[in-house]
Amino acid sequence: MSKKKKFKNNSNHQNKLQKFSKQIIEVLFKNPNKPLNYKQIASALKLENRIDREILIKNLYILAKEKKIVESEKGKYKLNNVERDYVLGTIDITQSGSAYVLVEGSEKDIYVPKGKTKNAMQGDKVRLYLFPPKPHSRREGEVVEIVQRLKTQYTGIYEEHKTGTYGFVAMQGGNSKDFYIPKGKSMNAKNGDKVVVELIDWPENDDSPIGYVREVLGNPKDSNVEMHAILLEYGLPEDFPAEVIAEANNIDTRIDEAEASKRRDMRAVTTFTIDPKDAKDFDDALSIQKLENGNWEIGVHIADVTHYVRPGMLIDQEAYKRATSVYLVDRVVPMLPEILSNVACSLRPNEDKFTFSAVFEMNDQAKVIKSWFGRTVTHSNRRFTYDEAQVIIEGAEGDFKEEILALDRLAKKLRRNRLKEGAINFDKIEVKFDLDENHNPTGVYFKISKDANHLIEEFMLLCNRKVSEFVSLENGKESNKTYIYRIHDDPDSDKLIDLKNLVWQFGYDLELGDRKKTIKSLNKLLADVKGKPEENMVETLAMRSMSKAKYSTDNIGHYGLAFDYYTHFTSPIRRYPDMLAHRLLQDYLDKKSSPAQTIYEDKCLHCSAREKLASEAERESIKFMQVKYMLPFVGETFEGFISGVQEYGIFVELPLTRSEGLIRTRNIEGDYYYFDEKNHALVGRSTGNKLQLGDRVTVRLRSADLLKKQLDFDLLVD
Repeated sequence: MSKKKKFKNNSNHQNKLQKFSKQIIEVLFKNPNKPLNYKQIASALKLENRIDREILIKNLYILAKEKKIVESEKGKYKLNNVERDYVLGTIDITQSGSAYVLVEGSEKDIYVPKGKTKNAMQGDKVRLYLFPPKPHSRREGEVVEIVQRLKTQYTGIYEEHKTGTYGFVAMQGGNSKDFYIPKGKSMNAKNGDKVVVELIDWPENDDSPIGYVREVLGNPKDSNVEMHAILLEYGLPEDFPAEVIAEANNIDTRIDEAEASKRRDMRAVTTFTIDPKDAKDFDDALSIQKLENGNWEIGVHIADVTHYVRPGMLIDQEAYKRATSVYLVDRVVPMLPEILSNVACSLRPNEDKFTFSAVFEMNDQAKVIKSWFGRTVTHSNRRFTYDEAQVIIEGAEGDFKEEILALDRLAKKLRRNRLKEGAINFDKIEVKFDLDENHNPTGVYFKISKDANHLIEEFMLLCNRKVSEFVSLENGKESNKTYIYRIHDDPDSDKLIDLKNLVWQFGYDLELGDRKKTIKSLNKLLADVKGKPEENMVETLAMRSMSKAKYSTDNIGHYGLAFDYYTHFTSPIRRYPDMLAHRLLQDYLDKKSSPAQTIYEDKCLHCSAREKLASEAERESIKFMQVKYMLPFVGETFEGFISGVQEYGIFVELPLTRSEGLIRTRNIEGDYYYFDEKNHALVGRSTGNKLQLGDRVTVRLRSADLLKKQLDFDLLVD
């Protein structure tokens, strides 16, 4: 029997072939400029027996035939075109085990089949070998190297083996392998405890990473335990280091009149804040007064955080590391210590405060006649909640009624003009919870933006836009000064076409053309679905068709807002980019030269990444509370609509709670259903019954799994 036949029939040899294939690529990748012969490769791989070396030679022949490597000299090999076939990116692993890698500098991601992810974990930076492109197919690749772990600490559920000699930590996300915990490394965790596990190693041929338990959190069904676990999972620190707190407590937070004399004094001008009823930090206020010429002077006053927090301070280093405050369902994890966020910098009523302001002279048509930017000292006369301001707008009597109504009239004109210019009218409904003393959900309600919310939003948008224009333009031309922009790229045309095809199934149309035509049609779509069962789904899908907003020093404008220039300036208590925008603006007001763009671009990348983590953590906390709220309703019947369709099942959203659960295909009785991807439907083979995206359905809550943050439904058929 020939050697060739032996290789073909011996599964053990085939496994080694596959293993050596990856290892050969890794060795050659680490030696891009030095061709290696089979002996040098065998030495690097520590292959000593004859059979392994024969397999290696065979594998070199196969790789060369596949053009993954080339024989650059007789008997010596190197990778084929490293620049073209190997890329760096961040991996996003799906529940099925396949993955997508977002390649640096590209909006297109690369699909990685199951089994080709090496030992990558969610969010790791990886090196990817690109398979040759196929016509009409998305690009695929294989992970060949873990370049950098996103993190080494994870949370999961400890499970002790029945022998008591070792254990596992089971991951709940579905996109990570369970950790193997050697004997003596469990910190005496009990079965079912939520724990923090530290990654020690993940050997090449092992199914599971090896770790040790570094902290036992407790019962995973306890809300406090789960919120703490979410913060740890996403690397979001809850407590401030003692030295940071000490530095914050030593800051002189008095309103020094010597400092006040250097600022524009606006304490005599009517000023107030409008915020959510549970807000503790007030980082923006509005002032208003009528000018002698009949115009309005509107001041947008922002907490002057950078007066207290200077570069080089421990507080500044910690704020940069966090980059944002995090808003979980039951708590806020602030970017700044409480003495600053809730006291010194917060624009509390009846207190003088140092502020950084944009002051606009506006006519009755909300046209800005003149702008002024600089540091001020202000005094808030009143703290309004959104509800208090809203009832005044709707006709009730109240403090500063004339001022609020004037601001409301101007804000409505600003909003009308902005939408006319092509801004997208997203008004996403937020899910909120009533909580008891143990942080358990007792009710669900929705935060809906009304006129009072829009009033504040429009003046904050105006401030952010005008500050950005002031820095970026000189006599109508680009100034080329380094600045922090909030950018939003044009949407992907393919995603817009998918959205058009999808909403067509609900009886809606989306006209695609130039920017203004597309936005006009999109706004009409969003208006048409208001109050309909499919409203949340269509809004969500429309938002997913958009690019993600992020921070950058390279200004490309903001597509969603229809602004050529836009920054984040109005929330420095909770966003680090706003602090950067304040510092740069003050430097330019002081006629200082522009700093290097690359330094600030790195800061933008960091802040964008931290913002993404915070958003994901916030969504996780909402999912947990939604499932916990639904626990008592297991077995009960609900009306919902199909919000997603996959081969393995359909997702159903309940309008009363905005909770989403899964009906697994295998649990649908009466027929065998197949996936019709084109029409977003499951179709019964015998009956032809179609379960399509947007369909109204009646379901029974089958289970509510807190550990997986997952609801399962049964479909009820008449």
